[in-house]
Amino acid sequence: MSIQVDHVTKRFGTFTVLNDVSLHVEEGELVALLGPSGCGKTTLLRILAGLERPDQGRIFLQGTEVTDQRISERRVGFVFQHYALFRHMTVADNVAFGLTVLPRTQRPSETRIQEKVRELLGLVQLQAMADRYPSQLSGGQRQRVALARALAVEPKLLLLDEPFGALDAKVRKELRRWLRRLHDELHITGILVTHDQEEALEVADRVVVMHQGNIEQIGTPDEVYENPANPFVYRFLGDVNVFHGRVSEEQIEQERSEGRSGGTSERAGEREVTFVRPHDLELSRSRTNDDQVEATVRTVLTAGSRVRVELMSQISGQAIEVELTKERYRELAVGEGEVVFVHPRHRRVFKMPPP
Repeated sequence: MSIQVDHVTKRFGTFTVLNDVSLHVEEGELVALLGPSGCGKTTLLRILAGLERPDQGRIFLQGTEVTDQRISERRVGFVFQHYALFRHMTVADNVAFGLTVLPRTQRPSETRIQEKVRELLGLVQLQAMADRYPSQLSGGQRQRVALARALAVEPKLLLLDEPFGALDAKVRKELRRWLRRLHDELHITGILVTHDQEEALEVADRVVVMHQGNIEQIGTPDEVYENPANPFVYRFLGDVNVFHGRVSEEQIEQERSEGRSGGTSERAGEREVTFVRPHDLELSRSRTNDDQVEATVRTVLTAGSRVRVELMSQISGQAIEVELTKERYRELAVGEGEVVFVHPRHRRVFKMPPP
């Protein structure tokens, strides 16, 4: 089922939650809505489900407008963060619930419902748990039951609202990989809401980065991470070092002589903000070029597969974070208090207006 969000605006009182948002999702895509709390991603998900109605704009599913349709008419499956399982029902009964409450003319036979439940429990690898109650399951198992229940009614669209948010880090990682494999098998159009950057980048075909009710960037995980559209996206998608500067008259004259800008004096005073990921910084014990910054090692964190080195620039006093492989760290053998030289292998510069 394809999705078209056409200039949707939603307000709660005087607060604008979604501001003229447009989005197209291809049939069979798994798209992540990513952003901080309050950016509008869950509201957009609820509008797609039919749980909220936009103040302006329209929603199309498979080319048909559904803006005013009720949730029961949209054929969507919804998976919540906190499972929403019925505690008094067994796993099998929870999965079957959506089928048993269908109108009589649409309801499968009891035999077919039991077959469907067995199929779904096999799909989510919980066949042996059919007669257990939710309280007897782990958090990860409960979330898989919730997903099986959503799939029972054969939805054309699967909506997941922070589905792994209540789970610990190890279980989250296992379940999101499992969800990706499941999606590849079923090819259901899916929308995943998350504030976890790693989750979005690992699971989704495309990522929609949202901020303050607006879409900042849409692209594949590689596109949004490697080529952020603006400073917000750069900051939000992982750790980053930020360096501030100003555009000088000399720079403008040089760009004009090289044919790279109009060279107008209006650019004087513009701020340059340079973003560099910690793993894109190269560390050395001696100066090898003029681009290097002299810095002092403040702390070294060796836990995990990578080594984090925090430096302090001897020119600006700014903290700089560098990420090294264990092998590179052993080669350098730097310790706290030592002087080192750092320069970027890759950086991104944004021009900002004067304050």
